[in-house]
Amino acid sequence: MPNSSSITRFLLLPFANTRELQLLHFWLFLGIYLAALLGNGLIIAAITCNHRLHTAMYFFLLNLSLVDLGSISTTLRKAMANSLWDTRDISYQGCSAPVFFIFMSAEFSLLTIMAYDRYVAICQPLHYRTLLGSRACVRMAAAAWGSVFPYAVLHTANTFSLPLCQGNALDQFFCEIPQILKLSCSDAYLRELGPIVVSASLAFGCFVFIVVSYVQILRAVLRIPSEQGRHKAFSTCLPHLVVVSLFLSTVMFSHLKPPSMSSQSLNLLMSFLYSVVPPAVNPLIYSMRNQELKDTL
Repeated sequence: MPNSSSITRFLLLPFANTRELQLLHFWLFLGIYLAALLGNGLIIAAITCNHRLHTAMYFFLLNLSLVDLGSISTTLRKAMANSLWDTRDISYQGCSAPVFFIFMSAEFSLLTIMAYDRYVAICQPLHYRTLLGSRACVRMAAAAWGSVFPYAVLHTANTFSLPLCQGNALDQFFCEIPQILKLSCSDAYLRELGPIVVSASLAFGCFVFIVVSYVQILRAVLRIPSEQGRHKAFSTCLPHLVVVSLFLSTVMFSHLKPPSMSSQSLNLLMSFLYSVVPPAVNPLIYSMRNQELKDTL
């Protein structure tokens, strides 16, 4: 059996085995990638150039667009190259780079901060500028980026230090830590149990914070006397709620579904939904009901 010292390349899961379908997937991925680049790039440019959009909500949206650009570039570019050149392999060094884990962790952190932003805006509007001034926003964004980077590096380094005894074929179209762990020796994955528990605990804490924030927001919205006021308050939260629901539902189903439902095609579909679809549709979701952003664009 191969061990980690003898593995120099990993084999990724292909989307198709026939040449015609591979080229079809390439053009499909290229269209999605260009749409994501255009949408997120326009949001970044609009927020940067329009001083009226220099508020906490748009500052965090700008950071989310940066995360989405990095995330989809990490996963989809390699899938496009493999589909175009009819190959499956990725180098050991390329697979061990913790880039996707960093962007995924940063996205969840930013979505949590954005839930706090909506909570303050709806439940404590008089304290909004105090609690979410420019310095506070920069600190929160820096914490979101700075906290995930060292943890992602340590988590990835610990994973790739495990001996790999199950070959080099990944059941995924990009490198992902759970798929690497499946290749480790039967007893070696226990060394990664600690970081996995920490990751799960942090993710659960963020999830609870988002749920509690929206429970408080809902209670505050229902206390608004006018229907127009309730509609306006809820419409400011709807894009974030849709993005969070899309992100969490696909990630949770992908990683927590029972083994009886597991198959290569389903795994491929779910991983595509949570790694590619959100970065591509987030700009559309946030701009559809936002008149200020649409006017700037």
